Amino acid sequence: MNGRLWKLHDLDGIAALERECFSDPWTRRMLAESFLSDNFRGVLLEEEGVLVGYGGVRVAADEAEIELIAVSEMYRRCGRGKKIMEDLLAIARERGAKRVYLEVRVSNASAQMLYLRCGFRGLYVRSRYYPDGEDAVVMTREL
Repeated sequence: MNGRLWKLHDLDGIAALERECFSDPWTRRMLAESFLSDNFRGVLLEEEGVLVGYGGVRVAADEAEIELIAVSEMYRRCGRGKKIMEDLLAIARERGAKRVYLEVRVSNASAQMLYLRCGFRGLYVRSRYYPDGEDAVVMTREL
């Protein structure tokens, strides 16, 4: 399991995995715009040259937001999501963040369990946050 920062040539693979994992995926353009932002850092995991997961964090002042995190279905529940989260939290800490936030679908219990195991706690629910009308749980963690 090799983790590293995103490179420009990774965007097509990340966009493909984003479409595989989510009903409302970020577009390649959205991913590219994030990649080009000074406040954003993305990490990914490869196994034998195959992209199996990725994540992205945006840091501004002393706060960070986990904007993206995904693992290919056949590689889930084996520690890859935790590895990506640890890498993102390390980046946030290095860039001066004291607190990290994220949003997760209320129906995504497996992601919520991962975030709880990584030290996040629920703050509140954002009603009808996603385009399909589903609520989001806002979670946070102190660094």
